[in-house]
Amino acid sequence: MKQLHKQSSLNHSKRDEESPTSTHASHYPNKIQKSRSIPRSFNYIFKEQRLIFVLVGILIASTFFMLQPTLSKLSPIEPRPEIHVSNENSGNQVSFPATTGVKNRRVPTGIRKLPLRIVVTGGAGFVGSHLVDKLLARGDNVIVIDNFFTGRKENLVHHFRNPKFELIRHDVVEPILLEVDQIYHLACPASPVHYNEVYGDPLEHPQKETYWGNVNPIGVRSCYDEGKRTAETLTMDYHRGADVEVRIARIFNTYGPRMCIDDGRVVSNFVAQALRKQPLTVYGDGKQTRSFQYVSDLVDGLIALMESDHVGPFNLGNPGEFTMLELAEVVKDTIDSTATIEFKPNTADDPHKRKPDITKAKELLNWEPKVSLREGLPRMVTDFQKRILNEEMRL
Repeated sequence: MKQLHKQSSLNHSKRDEESPTSTHASHYPNKIQKSRSIPRSFNYIFKEQRLIFVLVGILIASTFFMLQPTLSKLSPIEPRPEIHVSNENSGNQVSFPATTGVKNRRVPTGIRKLPLRIVVTGGAGFVGSHLVDKLLARGDNVIVIDNFFTGRKENLVHHFRNPKFELIRHDVVEPILLEVDQIYHLACPASPVHYNEVYGDPLEHPQKETYWGNVNPIGVRSCYDEGKRTAETLTMDYHRGADVEVRIARIFNTYGPRMCIDDGRVVSNFVAQALRKQPLTVYGDGKQTRSFQYVSDLVDGLIALMESDHVGPFNLGNPGEFTMLELAEVVKDTIDSTATIEFKPNTADDPHKRKPDITKAKELLNWEPKVSLREGLPRMVTDFQKRILNEEMRL
């Protein structure tokens, strides 16, 4: 187009040079007068199809602005939450903060969901390692931070060759700078030799999230009770004062593969004792109750909470309630029906009843446990059998 324009201009110039201006005007006076009557701006626009390009540009711009709201919905940039978990069984204070990310990350069907970059503190532990499995399986990039106080590398060795997995040996009490979308804070010693629960020895049964608990602030287990309660307080202060998006979960007794064999929790105690042909130790009269959820149910609940828009707290547990004697009978039926029971004095401040009310999680998270104790326990037994056998072979 530029060449044509230049040639046309040159042709006009040559004609102008060959014909004197006065002669040209004398032969075509009416024609010149008519062209001068058209505004020069309109003359410029209509020449060489410039109007077409203007209209095309307007059409493209209009299309972009009409599609822009739809495009923005597909890639929001709101930060993800921090979730704090008070773990009724494994002791994990779970906070899930995020510096960057996509809220809910709900995208239309047919559009591929972008992978997240997620930190799991305590990811080498019992619950954490199962959470890592789930996150990697759905395609996310996962960074595990663990000081291996109770966690084990063996829980994560199957991910070592996965390019989406990273493991950092680090104590979370020391600062660390990472750019991530979400943080699941599960770094906490997770057995009765280290902890108790948020609700203490509850006077309400079952326990709702609105129940404030019944805790002895100077008891032998108070450091963990009050530690969890303080952690929830600080989490909510950051939420209210610094506008940090958070989630709070309260985890009830959880069992499954990769539990520490001798951590003092009742399920692992009974299973290990039965496999070793030892009496099952019951403290007190055995009438105190607990509720047991399989670890995969807990992981599903944590992820559902993270992806929701609700702060919590949420009880995550299985409302199926068993006395210690009933649990011992289930273990005997699963492993060794000839196992005996040995009674010992109960520990101080041991909760008499433990059963979560999960109505809130059902209604707001669409979550509830699926695996029964009799279904999940054999899976745990298979894992314990292998590990106890390996221990005996090393001896």
